[in-house]
Amino acid sequence: DFVGEGDPHLRADCLNKPFAQRCLDLQTVIQDFPAKELHAIFPWLVESIFGSLDGVLVGWSLRTLQGRTNPTEYNLALEFLDPGGPMMELVYKLQAEEYRYDFPVSYLPAPVKASIQERILPECSLYHNKVQFPPSGGVLGLSLALNPYEYYMFYFAISLITSFTNMSNSAYFVLVDRYLKWFLPTEGNVIPPRSSDPGGPAPSPAPRSPVMPFTSYGMHPTSLLKRHIAHQTSANADPASQEIWRSETMLQVFVEMWLHHYPLDIYQKIQSPHIKESFKPSEEQVLVIRLLVKHLHAFSNSSLRAEAPASPSPSGHSHSPGPLEEFKRIVIPRFLQQKLYVFLHHCFGHWPLDASFRAVLEMWLSYLQPWRYAPERATLGAEQAPRIMSEKWAPFVQENLLMFTELFVAFLTRALRTDLVSPKNALMLFRATKVFAQPSLAPVIQKAEQLFLEMDLAINAASSPASLGAGQEAQYRPLFGPEVRGMVLRLVQLIVQAQQRLKSLDPSSWDASPTGPLPSSSPSFLSWLRFGISDPNGSSSSSAAGSDLDEAGHLDGGRRTEEYLEKALEFLCLIFRLNEAQLSRVMLTLGAAPDESGVKQRPDCAETDAGLVLTPLGRYQIINGLRRFEISYQGDPELQPIRSYENPTLVRSLFRLSSTINERWVGADVRGPAPGGDFLGSLARFHLLEPAWSGGLGGRQSWEWAERPRLSLRFLASYRLLFSLALSYALTAWICFGPAATSGLFLLGYLLYASAMACLSDRRRTGTPRGGRPHQE
Repeated sequence: DFVGEGDPHLRADCLNKPFAQRCLDLQTVIQDFPAKELHAIFPWLVESIFGSLDGVLVGWSLRTLQGRTNPTEYNLALEFLDPGGPMMELVYKLQAEEYRYDFPVSYLPAPVKASIQERILPECSLYHNKVQFPPSGGVLGLSLALNPYEYYMFYFAISLITSFTNMSNSAYFVLVDRYLKWFLPTEGNVIPPRSSDPGGPAPSPAPRSPVMPFTSYGMHPTSLLKRHIAHQTSANADPASQEIWRSETMLQVFVEMWLHHYPLDIYQKIQSPHIKESFKPSEEQVLVIRLLVKHLHAFSNSSLRAEAPASPSPSGHSHSPGPLEEFKRIVIPRFLQQKLYVFLHHCFGHWPLDASFRAVLEMWLSYLQPWRYAPERATLGAEQAPRIMSEKWAPFVQENLLMFTELFVAFLTRALRTDLVSPKNALMLFRATKVFAQPSLAPVIQKAEQLFLEMDLAINAASSPASLGAGQEAQYRPLFGPEVRGMVLRLVQLIVQAQQRLKSLDPSSWDASPTGPLPSSSPSFLSWLRFGISDPNGSSSSSAAGSDLDEAGHLDGGRRTEEYLEKALEFLCLIFRLNEAQLSRVMLTLGAAPDESGVKQRPDCAETDAGLVLTPLGRYQIINGLRRFEISYQGDPELQPIRSYENPTLVRSLFRLSSTINERWVGADVRGPAPGGDFLGSLARFHLLEPAWSGGLGGRQSWEWAERPRLSLRFLASYRLLFSLALSYALTAWICFGPAATSGLFLLGYLLYASAMACLSDRRRTGTPRGGRPHQE
């Protein structure tokens, strides 16, 4: 058993001395002291660098340490923790002595922790022969016995998720990149450790006898591979396999710590409350995972250089690929594929509907395009690997079918719930559609999907992409099926509506010439749609190769947003082969044509026998303020609520007065057409309220008020009218007109106006009164 307290004097010096002196002293200690003494301080040193698992010790704060703000400590930390630096030298020195260090199971990802606590051995070989039970036999003291290299990598990887910052250019990010390039090289072999021990790394611990036996679910592997490489090194292992044990261990630790936080099918069978623990990845964690994905593509594609025909040996036997080349071919499907799919599927369904989803989107798009990370130049005799989508990549699409189809459907679901007027949301839609509109990609996906459905590949989990969907309860929805096509048409409607809203918000942006990397296209039909469908073999599609996260730039603003939406609409037409007639019909069917004001404001509704009923999309539009109904009072005008511009006392008094007049003197005979020369009848009709249509939400009309014409005096209660009258009397008094003369002048002017309007109304009358109801003879 190791002594975890360390040297008190060394610990005190590290707390009191400056950072540069601490690193120098530690480097001297590592070089001068033997492994037996270094063994005692190793756990303390790891915690002092990366922080403790419970968060009490902060460590060196590698996630916030940046070269711009603190260049001295930044460079010293990178030098000390470099793959060829002093810390790794300590790791290799301890590795040669077969020391073991305990790592608590309680800090492992929730599915792994629950599996071990339920006595089920995880499939990942990283945990094999390492579980230690406490003497009491309970589950609280469970731990893993790790060798120094594993212990160091566990702490390094888990420090990414134990604290939360948003520094993508931190020392931690740079160290991840260095470790990936060192232990997963795209050129040459893994650099051997600098160690005085010629025997190399120590063997893995011997199998231990746990208090309770484990149940292994390795009988039904979820990996897509049929051929495996050795995972557990031993003293008698092939020396060539020792070349990659550090690479494989580091990759397993990274994937387990960063991705394996969501239960697969095997974990859903375990009735344990620990499985329900929530895990919310940070944006920085997603960026680091994206770095891992991109490097693994480059690492895997670098094996293509070795596929050139090799010259035969003098003995006539061909040389078999070494362990590193074998590892390159299986690294993605065996170690990354399934866990990344589950991670992305969870993020697509639970990530907030805001611009931070861009990090998840770009990680997904990076994984979908391995051709972008093909080697730039080939070795002598090997063909240059093309960095565009071609039929050569069809096997990758088939093996990762759900990555393309299921996650694209999940992205469509998100897009239907976002405000596409937002520049960042429009940019994400443009990025996703641009990648899928690459030449040959959509036909390859459709062909792979047809094979998947015809052969029922979901049964053969060991050799089909169906293993990616382990644990999913939802039925597979074909990407090119009618259900998803309906979602695409709905998205087309929302894009057009967003374009119309942009036009109303910033009309000048539609006439401005766009700048930037977006390809241009001329409109072909429905000019108000403002987009054109380019030839699939033309420049528009050929420029659709996915760009990096930084290549799109910061292109905010109304003009750029409209350009993103226009190109996204074009790419959707290319992917799903939408033609002009289909788009014209969907615009009319879904009611996406612009109204007189040029903006569609009514929420999405469905026509029913009871009128218009809000759809789920319509409810979402109302909740988020994207659409609204034009609310207007449609009852009796006399009974509508008192307005802010009306005097309440006058409103009530005038209502009682007008009600008395209507009951005593206003008759129903004025509703009929006026006889010839009956000027008084025309004048009365001009002043009386007539029955009017009361329109409902569904467009149906009803009679709910005004059974006969009525006189309304409510307009006299308006503050604006009262103020105008008072101002008029004041002005006329200033020019020596008395109140009586002013009132007579107003009355004469009103009678002349009312007479003229009554005559004009009679001439325009065609049998339908002002209220809209036909006269009854």
